Amino acid sequence: MPKIRIVPLIVACALFMENLDGTVISTSLPAIAADVHENPLSLKLALTSYLLALAIFIPASGWIADKLGSRRVFRFAILVFMAGSVMCGLSDTLGGFVAARFLQGIGGSMMSPVGRLLVIRSAPRHELLEAFAWLTMPALIGPLIGPPLGGFITTYFEWRWIFWINVPIGILGIVLATLYIPQIQEEDPGPLDVTGFLLSAIGLSGLVFGLTVIGRDFVSPLLNVALLVGGLAASVGYVFYARAATKPILDLSLLSVPTFRASVTGGFLFRLSVGAIPFLLPLMLQIGFGMSPFESGLLTFASAIGAMAMKATATRILHKWGFRQTLIVNGLICAAFFVMYGLFQPTTPHWVILIVLLIGGFFRSLQFTAINTLGYADVDNVRMSHATSLSATAQQVSLALGITVGAAAVETARTFHGEAAISLDDFSPGFFTIAVISLVAIISFARLQKGAADHLTRRNQAAPARLETDPDKDDKLAAE
Repeated sequence: MPKIRIVPLIVACALFMENLDGTVISTSLPAIAADVHENPLSLKLALTSYLLALAIFIPASGWIADKLGSRRVFRFAILVFMAGSVMCGLSDTLGGFVAARFLQGIGGSMMSPVGRLLVIRSAPRHELLEAFAWLTMPALIGPLIGPPLGGFITTYFEWRWIFWINVPIGILGIVLATLYIPQIQEEDPGPLDVTGFLLSAIGLSGLVFGLTVIGRDFVSPLLNVALLVGGLAASVGYVFYARAATKPILDLSLLSVPTFRASVTGGFLFRLSVGAIPFLLPLMLQIGFGMSPFESGLLTFASAIGAMAMKATATRILHKWGFRQTLIVNGLICAAFFVMYGLFQPTTPHWVILIVLLIGGFFRSLQFTAINTLGYADVDNVRMSHATSLSATAQQVSLALGITVGAAAVETARTFHGEAAISLDDFSPGFFTIAVISLVAIISFARLQKGAADHLTRRNQAAPARLETDPDKDDKLAAE
């Protein structure tokens, strides 16, 4: 099998576990909440703790891969993720479940970005779009079978088994990585930026966790404010620190590259919107519509079918319309589908919901493919590991904030309606909110030059010259 296919397919084993876990947990939230005697909204801590661990440790993933070797780090990350999965299945309290998800996140913080780095380094620029398609196709099987599988296991068996099935998948990934993935290791990656790591860890964890626990009485109001203020101060401090550092752990000078900047900023807002859907949609179908987890899963899996169908047409769409026009028009379409989700009613025929979710999944997947590929269009190979770390960090923070924004919208609507429990009317504001946020993301894509990154869709067209890596020049570009 060609290298452009086999490496992405092996890395996809890791993405399969992550995506399967995410979709299964979303479908099974009410059942897990009942078993640990918590409100379903409190389970957002379990979702966010995983994303929080990713946000803290992803910045170091590029340096660790360069220092220890990408294959070694990739295999160890899978092992840690498997251990966290086993602990999730053994948890009996919310605290234990949240801690186990955090351990999973530590594994995921190395697993996905290092795997993505392997794919990028193994594919020529003109084959990058195809490589990402191969990487994403098997990983989409997770969201495809996750909702119905999670619903089936939760309804007819025990929710704990949804975590234990990661063990054989992880073992397969470790074996294949050992046999087929080369050991890529930098000779001199330099020392770890400890100061930058601490600042980014404090800043990201304070902001993400502080926003997550607002109004949930999980911590005192004073501590909640301290988390937010401390996180913001550390984040601002890191920005000033990174401008003067020689090799910062998160290289913000990469944002001077227009295509990378659009991918990070526009992608951040779009992922924030999409990150709320796995939390909002299953809860609305189960709590608002009265469906069982299995019935809910049979509907929500339609989005993954649409996403898989898109992969066969992404290259042709981007070749015909270009990245800029595709991202703008498709962004408008995605926002319209978010609004449609908020208009669903218990009387809406299931076949209508199925079709809307299927088509919506198609366009969301197209947007993700374009955003992911756009980010690496003009970044030189020397800074590619830094680009994957910065991009992955932004991605995970946006997903964590998506859960927070979605839950906050539901809680605000419940308070406004004066209800003690969540009702169907509380979910529509959540979907309308993320629709507005996704519209704002289009501004970043509209600022791209016409023809930006289009060389990625043309096999015989040479890629643009590598960018200068002089930090001083990057600072000047960022200021202009």
